[in-house]
Amino acid sequence: MAWISVCIGLVMLLLAGDSLVKGAVNLSLRLGIPALIVSLTIVAFGTSAPELLIAIKAVLDGASGIAIGNVVGSNTANVLLVLGVPAILATLKTSECDTRKSYLFMIVASVVFTAIAMTGTFTWVKGLVLLALLAVMLGDQMLEALRHNKSNDTSIEDDLEGVDPDMPWWKIILFLILGLIGLPLGADLLVDGSSTIARSFGVSEAVIGLTLVALGTSLPELATTVMAALRNQADVALGSVIGSNMFNLLAIIGIASLVGDIDVAQSILGFDIWVMLGASLLLGVFVFTKINITKIWGILFSALYAGYIALVLF
Repeated sequence: MAWISVCIGLVMLLLAGDSLVKGAVNLSLRLGIPALIVSLTIVAFGTSAPELLIAIKAVLDGASGIAIGNVVGSNTANVLLVLGVPAILATLKTSECDTRKSYLFMIVASVVFTAIAMTGTFTWVKGLVLLALLAVMLGDQMLEALRHNKSNDTSIEDDLEGVDPDMPWWKIILFLILGLIGLPLGADLLVDGSSTIARSFGVSEAVIGLTLVALGTSLPELATTVMAALRNQADVALGSVIGSNMFNLLAIIGIASLVGDIDVAQSILGFDIWVMLGASLLLGVFVFTKINITKIWGILFSALYAGYIALVLF
């Protein structure tokens, strides 16, 4: 039953998160909020809603290992698996992308997150530090996007997923209701099921967070990057991974720590968090040297992730 609960919870989270994003995007645009602001705030937070609800539920249930494990495991999976699998299917032409500034933001977020994690506990004060850093980074990206949008005199509304100018109000409200109801229910099922599995297999909740939960919540990013690779849109793939990692570190743990203290397991401090940092630094090779992520690199990335999972589980 625990496995069924996890599967149902994961499906509910993914569907509810997508529903919430669609409803929020169309509501915001109907209310006259610029598409640019929507893309940098509502969409970014909306796509991270499943991870956020999982983290909050885990903290409230005293299972902080799932919360911190999900973030660290997801960031590792985002680089090695979410970029590795698409590269096997089609070369990611990262040489044509300029994501250096966003990547540096991600590294700063990773270093600050790691430094705080080394203290052993994320308290509400430390959570505010993470959220303040997120606000600075979002503000900088928003200003840059505004300058870019003005200089090109174009609208990015068409680039927003889920935009339907003719969507009726009843459908917008329905999407919002389904998202707001489905997210907490899905998180409840996933966290409870994951905790039960951890106890039955005699492993820690941190291990379940690093593997099962992290892999499940990385599926949307994997789907995005696979489609981006097939469409020869390496910038979308890289942007999805970098943006997701920043939000995981700063927003998810930042907000969840306001609900309650998040203790960091010694196993994560001694191994997993360094794997996450190593994977993040590895990505920098392709960001700064303009080397494409070819099929060979994709196989290597995927093999590294499989090896990491094996080490965590066995």
